[in-house]
Amino acid sequence: MNKVNINVALVRLFQFIVFVLFTFMVIAYFSAMVILPLDAVVMIIKFLSLFGIDGIFGALIAIPAVGYLVMVVYKMPELYGLVIEIGVDLITSGKHRIDAFNKIIDTLKG
Repeated sequence: MNKVNINVALVRLFQFIVFVLFTFMVIAYFSAMVILPLDAVVMIIKFLSLFGIDGIFGALIAIPAVGYLVMVVYKMPELYGLVIEIGVDLITSGKHRIDAFNKIIDTLKG
């Protein structure tokens, strides 16, 4: 195996590591957007249990409260548009970084 093949394999390895890293970051970012309202429901239920309100009744209060907060955010298109735009920027940044490895491979082969 010559030196060029080893260098190309090494660059491909780093390219794969960067791909996995950006994929994980995108999945974590968008998963957090789903988990945040669910966590708010749990926190409100726990807070209401301090006052003696049972979990089922706390859920009957917490779910509409969090639903109202989500509706307020939905009515601010700048806010949720920004949240989505940040995720899309993360995706495009990852794509550009992965494509930069292809340029390195082209210079090694050429």
